[in-house]
Amino acid sequence: MPTLLIADDHPLFRAALRQAAADAVPDTAIREAGTLDDTLAALEAEPGIDLVLLDLHMPGNHGLAGLAAIRAQYPGTAVAVVSANDDPRVVRRALDHGAAGYLPKSSGLDELRDAIRAVLACEQWLPASLRVAVARTHSERGDADLASRLASLSPQQFRVLTLVAQGLLNKQIADRLDVQERTVKAHLSAIFDRLGVRNRTHAGVVLRELELSDPARRIED
Repeated sequence: MPTLLIADDHPLFRAALRQAAADAVPDTAIREAGTLDDTLAALEAEPGIDLVLLDLHMPGNHGLAGLAAIRAQYPGTAVAVVSANDDPRVVRRALDHGAAGYLPKSSGLDELRDAIRAVLACEQWLPASLRVAVARTHSERGDADLASRLASLSPQQFRVLTLVAQGLLNKQIADRLDVQERTVKAHLSAIFDRLGVRNRTHAGVVLRELELSDPARRIED
């Protein structure tokens, strides 16, 4: 029985995804999370989750950072992005960073069902309306290399990198992860080497390159 995690902070859209998943694969076990922290906690508690439907702009997530985190820490879990942003350049970047599919929030239930079936069958899925445009869109320079470098980090190293990007000091990171400070320093040395950067400032910049603007927030502003 496949297990699916719906990671989205909008209850109505979570309900739509839950209905689509139940219709697409009736015996699917469905979990839900409303923040990126809750998503990662759910994956840690239940590492056998087969598919995450990930909102790019849920609380705690900033564009592609959540996708990169899940792909680095749980490489056996497929991730399909769900977003109100249907810019082909964003879709291309999500695919380059390991997304198994891309579901615009404007999709109808039939399309959501097709997407869930396809991704659970280990197929890449895009809506028909975006396939040609995405195929014509070139990958952003350095994205494939960045995805590869981030994927080379261990789960704990990625957690350290995330906390560095948030501005935490080594002692604060050690306290947060319940490890010794020298362990954090060792992780940082490995992170700098694998990302090809010289210091923590540059390491944080690398992760922030994954940030994307939220079209819904622009409309609200």
